[in-house]
Amino acid sequence: MPPSALGCLPVISKIKGLHGAVRVLNSLQSNVLDRLRKKQDNPECQLLDMYTFLSRTGLTVHELDKLNIIHVTGTKGKGSTCAFTERILRNHGLRTGFYSSPHLVHVRERIRINGQPISKDLFTKYFWDVYEQLAVTKDDHGGSMPFYFQFLTLMAFHVFLLERVDLAVIEVGIGGQYDCTNIVRKPWVCGISSLGIDHASLLGQTVEKIAWQKAGIFKPGVPAFTVRQPPGPLSVLQDRAEEIGCPLRVCPELEEYDSKGPPLCLGLAGQHQRGNASLALQLSHSWLQRQKAEQTDGFHSTPTAAEHRLGSQATAFQPGRTMLKGLQETEWLGRSQTVRHGPVSYCIDGAHTTDSIQACARWFTQEMQRSRGMRVLLFNTTGDRDSAALLKLLVPCQFDYAVFCPNVTETHTNTTVSSPTVQANWSTPAEQALARCLDNQNSWLSLSAPEEEAQKSPEELPIDQQPNHHHHHRPHQRHLVANSGTRALVFPCILSALQWISQGRDPVLAPPGVPAAVQSTDWAEALRDAPHISVLVTGSLYLVGGVLQHLVPSLDSS
Repeated sequence: MPPSALGCLPVISKIKGLHGAVRVLNSLQSNVLDRLRKKQDNPECQLLDMYTFLSRTGLTVHELDKLNIIHVTGTKGKGSTCAFTERILRNHGLRTGFYSSPHLVHVRERIRINGQPISKDLFTKYFWDVYEQLAVTKDDHGGSMPFYFQFLTLMAFHVFLLERVDLAVIEVGIGGQYDCTNIVRKPWVCGISSLGIDHASLLGQTVEKIAWQKAGIFKPGVPAFTVRQPPGPLSVLQDRAEEIGCPLRVCPELEEYDSKGPPLCLGLAGQHQRGNASLALQLSHSWLQRQKAEQTDGFHSTPTAAEHRLGSQATAFQPGRTMLKGLQETEWLGRSQTVRHGPVSYCIDGAHTTDSIQACARWFTQEMQRSRGMRVLLFNTTGDRDSAALLKLLVPCQFDYAVFCPNVTETHTNTTVSSPTVQANWSTPAEQALARCLDNQNSWLSLSAPEEEAQKSPEELPIDQQPNHHHHHRPHQRHLVANSGTRALVFPCILSALQWISQGRDPVLAPPGVPAAVQSTDWAEALRDAPHISVLVTGSLYLVGGVLQHLVPSLDSS
């Protein structure tokens, strides 16, 4: 069935609409990691499933080949790399598609056209078109339906083809070799951002094994670029590129490009973004050059012998004004982002690995060189993250307060609620999430306590500093834990944490004339009297999304 036939099937759902679509979509994310782990012995099943699902939605791989794609993977910085690349090419007048994950406020963020999340109407239309095709064919396929990420990948392909984008920047999900997006057979160019130990339980216990997985997006004759990697993973990338027949090059440092003017300025803050920007320059330049060659010669250029020298350095060309402007104008929600509301500044970064937290700490420290006042950490983690290891890297930032809360936007009495359009980890009970916050608080107490206090057993500490003091799991209480010795607090939701931190001084959280729900304590008084409050929000992209929902309400309505 050709794509144009989509939407011609009879309506099979009585809940069609945006909220209904999101509810049905969320039902597809149950036990995703369990399903993935079960396929580790036969991981190619995920790709085989995608080919079947694609066919069931009315698309063939041959039709998918018509979509111009830049395919990007990695464990750190791939989203930022995609954002830089998309902005550069959009500035060249191209109609761009952009598929990324996860989203922060609304699932529509994952599928973008010309830099903007697709509209509510477009999301609703394409969701039900694709879902109905799958639903009416599932009985012939053992009742199988794609899980959350598979479905959105399929939907993105339909959107980009039918909305006729000039090219699509596709960010890989967790993997590479067996990632859902790797049914793409003919990308124009591929990129690999920085590699580290992430999703080791799914991809391998060493960086080298992870590099092997990520290099699975390489395709014969398709140029590929990587940022500078440690020798081990770089060697794996080179070996896989040679095996596949993919010309691989290593990006130069950003300082090596000849800008013929002032230093290159990036829209995304942080030293770690410079490698991502260099990779984006190479990806966009390669696409523009190959497009120009195809328009001139009528065919794809063949890689030269020099391009087949695996791991050789890519040329540090002179970026034009349009490229430089693209780098400067790039925005990427929740990554090295600063939101200022009156005397309160929120430094927001969805860092959740050791390397990314280190980069986040460096960025925050640089930001604080220009700021005076109180420093507050708002932190949470999910999954199997080693929270104590991440928190240890944040201690040198010298926070006045450490605040912990679950990834829950707000609570009402004893019921935890969240907007149906906001991404949620439905498999985590509220009590379990709150217990994790209490564990994080205990870790912070141990890490930040003076040495002589840290050496004491819990029984030797003053009663209000003992780890279990006041640790009652009562989600309806706005402020659960306050320890006057270490200034570490736990709140039941994001809104209560933000309201306590801002103390009514944030005009968005506490509009004039509306009293803020704040605590009257000595700590609160210090925050109310501070000339400025700087808040670092990090540790979880889900936390970042919930914070942005409160700080920038327009994000959910755009």
